[in-house]
Amino acid sequence: MGRILETELYQPVKAFLENQGYEVKAEVGAADVVACRGDEDPVIVELKTGFTLSLFHQAIERQAITDAVYVAIARGKGKRFQSALKSNIKLARRLGLGMITVRLSDGFVEVHLDPGPYAPKKSKPRKDRLLREFARRVGDPNTGGSTRTTLVTAYRQDAIRCAEHLAANGPSRGAEVAKAAGVERATRMMADDHYGWFERVERGIYGLTPKGQASLKDQKDTAK
Repeated sequence: MGRILETELYQPVKAFLENQGYEVKAEVGAADVVACRGDEDPVIVELKTGFTLSLFHQAIERQAITDAVYVAIARGKGKRFQSALKSNIKLARRLGLGMITVRLSDGFVEVHLDPGPYAPKKSKPRKDRLLREFARRVGDPNTGGSTRTTLVTAYRQDAIRCAEHLAANGPSRGAEVAKAAGVERATRMMADDHYGWFERVERGIYGLTPKGQASLKDQKDTAK
């Protein structure tokens, strides 16, 4: 397949708008596509073969002319494109832009989003989780912007305290670990064994696995 050109999107988009009663012209001023119908505000469509930052920059500039601004891109295939489409629809919604895709194999045009004011819906459960994690985390053990590294969460900090107690005292009852380590949920954490650090020695008593011992050692070596 050869390289896709932006001009290949024009005829399908033009035909789609004309079917809705618009008169359509290309490259009017700085706009890729302008469509007019009666006394309504013009519709502007910016064309790109794929998602780029410049596409959204151009579309935002056109909002100085009309609220009816769309971005149109060539429709791709597969999960990667679907993921990109979903993310960019969210971005377009926040910017008050419309979103169109064009399937070049048959000229099918799909409008995924119409322009409109964006009023973000807040999620109280997500906000509460964020603030609980902030409050429970001890200190500031991570570096902002970190990637490809294990982040230290409040849960991990609690698990480390439980593991340190077991390393120093051997297999212990959950209630003892909870009291000594200051981790109320110690029994539940050791039973769930999210990190593979704990093992049940006998009913109600937990010990440290080889993986848990190695993780504690790595933690101490990193701190040096």
